[in-house]
Amino acid sequence: MGERKVLNKYYPPDFDPSLIPKRTKPKNDQVKVRMMTPMSIRCLSCGEYIYKGKKFNARKETVTGEEYLGIKIFRFYLKCPRCSSEITLKTDPKNSDYVCEMGATRNFEPWREQDKQIEEAKDCLLYTSPSPRDS
Repeated sequence: MGERKVLNKYYPPDFDPSLIPKRTKPKNDQVKVRMMTPMSIRCLSCGEYIYKGKKFNARKETVTGEEYLGIKIFRFYLKCPRCSSEITLKTDPKNSDYVCEMGATRNFEPWREQDKQIEEAKDCLLYTSPSPRDS
């Protein structure tokens, strides 16, 4: 049982580490990650509601050819817990959010609608208020 705890391994005198083949990684490799759903979504195939914060084993890949100000965009593939259909989410760094690409729709979130209305009101006030030079 002492052979399990050994720190040094035996290498024969004729061992050449350069002859060991290196593993080549594919260009767009998918990595398995454990993620939580960033928003509440609904599966399009079975209608299952998947709430925000539900944990999934997902596959993550970088989207080739898409970048926002030098920030990589990632795509996540997860499966519906009820019907096992694939749901695709993509990061949206411009809006600091996620986008449902395929297999699901985002549920209505009233606070997002309120934020949007507040932003529109601010923009409207900025464009309609007279400038100090006009007086």
